[in-house]
Amino acid sequence: MKTALIVVLCLPALILLLFLCLPAGKRKKQGFYGLAAYDYAHRGLHDIERGLPENSLRAFRLAAEAGYGAELDVHLSRDGRLVVMHDESLKRTAGVDRNICDCTAQELDALRLQGTEEKIPYLEEVLPIFEGRTPLVVEIKAFGRNHAALTEEVCKLLDRFPNLQFCIESFDPRVLLWLKKHRPEIVRGQLSQNFIRERSGLNLLTAFLLTHLWTNALTLPHFVAYKFQDRNCLGAAISRRVWGVQEFNWTLRSARQVKRAKKNGALPIFELCRPDN
Repeated sequence: MKTALIVVLCLPALILLLFLCLPAGKRKKQGFYGLAAYDYAHRGLHDIERGLPENSLRAFRLAAEAGYGAELDVHLSRDGRLVVMHDESLKRTAGVDRNICDCTAQELDALRLQGTEEKIPYLEEVLPIFEGRTPLVVEIKAFGRNHAALTEEVCKLLDRFPNLQFCIESFDPRVLLWLKKHRPEIVRGQLSQNFIRERSGLNLLTAFLLTHLWTNALTLPHFVAYKFQDRNCLGAAISRRVWGVQEFNWTLRSARQVKRAKKNGALPIFELCRPDN
C-alpha cells in the first residue's frame, strides 16, 4: 500500500519529467541504421524437436544462411568469458544447477545444450558467423553488479569485428547508461514488458517505472524492444507514437504476428516460425 501511494504521489512529476526530457532522445527512425531491413531469429533458428537448441552455433548459422538477423543473450563467466545463453542458471538448458557467473570456461565447455551434442558458445564464436552478412541484436544479461564489466567486455569484443552490423539492448537501464556515457555511437535499446502484471521479483514502483519506460528520460535509447502482447502499454505507446522511437517486438511465434508487428512499424524478433511462411 505504501509503495502504491508513492507511485500515485510521484506520477505527475514523472509525467512532466518524461515530456521534458524524452524529446532529446528522439532518433532518426527512417532506415534505422540499416537494421530495419531484416527479421531477427530469437536465439537463432532453433527448434529442439529437430535437435537444434536455442543459442547454439548451428541455430545461428542457419539464421545467417537464411538471410535473417539474430537476437542473442550474453553473460559473463567467472573467468571473464562472454557466454551466449539466455538464462543465468544452467539448469534449464544444460541440466546443471549452477549460475554462469560461478563457472569457468573449462567447466562450461564440458556441458551440452538440451540433450544434444551442441556446446555452449562464446560470443567470439558467434560474431564471425554474422560479420558481413546479417545484423545481430545483442542482449546484455547483467547479473548482480556486473553490468559495467559485462557491457565493457562486449563492446571491446565487438570492436574486433568492424564489418558486423549490430545493436545492443538490455532490460537493465544501467547498461544503457553505461553505453550512453562510454559508447554513445553504439545503437542501444531498452527491453521491456508489462512488469506490473509479471513482477519478476520487482517492487511495484520499479515495475511501474520499467513498464512505462520512465528511465528512457535518462538513458535516451535509440529503440525500444517491447513484448508483443504488452506493446500497447502507455510508455511504449508514447515512445512509439509521440517521439517516434523505433520499436522491436518480441517474441513472435507465427507469421501472422510478424505481419501485425511490421504493419505497426516494429521490427520482428521471431522463433519457431518463418516470417515469410
